[in-house]
Amino acid sequence: MSTAAEETALNALCGALGDEWVTESSEADRVGARRPKWVVHADGTERASAALRIAAEHGMSVVPRGGGSKLDRGESPERVDLLLDLSAADEVVEHAAGDLVVRAEAGAPLREVQRTVAAAGQQLSVEDPHPAATLGGVIATRSAGPCRHLHGGVRDLIIGITVVCADGTVASSGGKVVKNVAGYDLGKLFTGSYGTLGVVTEAIFRLHPLAEERRWVAVTLPDPRAAAEAARLLRISRAMPTAVELDRPAGRAPITVCAELEGRSGVTRERAAELASSLGEELGQTCEVSGTAPEWWGRLPGEPGTGTGIRMASRPADLAELLEGAGRVEDETGVELQLRGAAGLGVLDGWVPDGSPDESVAALVEGVRARAAALDGYTTVSRAPENVKRLVDVWGPVPSGALALMRRTKDQFDPERRLAPGRFVGGL
Repeated sequence: MSTAAEETALNALCGALGDEWVTESSEADRVGARRPKWVVHADGTERASAALRIAAEHGMSVVPRGGGSKLDRGESPERVDLLLDLSAADEVVEHAAGDLVVRAEAGAPLREVQRTVAAAGQQLSVEDPHPAATLGGVIATRSAGPCRHLHGGVRDLIIGITVVCADGTVASSGGKVVKNVAGYDLGKLFTGSYGTLGVVTEAIFRLHPLAEERRWVAVTLPDPRAAAEAARLLRISRAMPTAVELDRPAGRAPITVCAELEGRSGVTRERAAELASSLGEELGQTCEVSGTAPEWWGRLPGEPGTGTGIRMASRPADLAELLEGAGRVEDETGVELQLRGAAGLGVLDGWVPDGSPDESVAALVEGVRARAAALDGYTTVSRAPENVKRLVDVWGPVPSGALALMRRTKDQFDPERRLAPGRFVGGL
């Protein structure tokens, strides 16, 4: 945009929204390698709609932001004129405790939503390792924590959504009745779309009763085969764990597998003791029962905001091969890879500390990707320094049919490619 065009666009934004809602960007507002020209602050659907309508009229590109904890995810967008900050849209609009439903704005911190519903003995069964995570960010990046093993992910729990499209049009689907199936399911479509289809401004989730008691059953095993067997036994256990996670330090260190049980007071303690006994007999190992989660539980491996993070996945039955393959790639590249994640689902997060040559980190990513692909799995880069992103495809290969469908969807919702252009799979 020319200087005159930028000034005209800025005047239009300030005139429609108010000067106090439009600010110049700073280095802290970067989205990957791109720094936006301005930050537009929105306190709800109406102001977000006005901002996107003006952006459309002036051909400006837009990236939405909530708490900002995931702006380094995905590829760097091709361009960013406006960063649409929704942190002021932070209200829990309605908690229908009798219907086990909560409705909240996209900028509402996940932890605040959890506190609100917990007061009524309920829980939103969504977890995120970032303290600043907001509902909008959780939806946009399809974030998930340990309890997805039993309760499912964001797509399984969202029952209604309000979004603002690229031209400022407001669209909604679903409702606060769990069985509502009328209309197109925008909630599932927008989950994991990284802000490339529209801007989420409100969401409705179904809730679960809050557990009276939790217990964790853990066992530390010497090798991937033993760890995978422990995960299998926990996965099929009649104890019905809420989560089955593992933690594997870099190298050939022992692997800890841990299951979470939740339920009524007293009964859960008995279930945990029985599970620890039966699992220990099967594995020939001592299992520990605790009333508190391991220190690493629900956290990504490594130091937040540093190094390179990857996500690798396979069928749960192939967990041993996935772990062994990652170990062989470590040996081949000389790069340390710490692993942690959903052993019961076959989805693991990896972390490479800063300090290794960019080429070696890229080689590790491609090596892990090849081994996961051989198991019909996948590998993506969660976060990485820009130098590493230049050497690898963050998202990895996508089947041509799936990519064509995603392109058609992008063309339908954002035909001018102004919403986070280039951030998602295949340059979408």
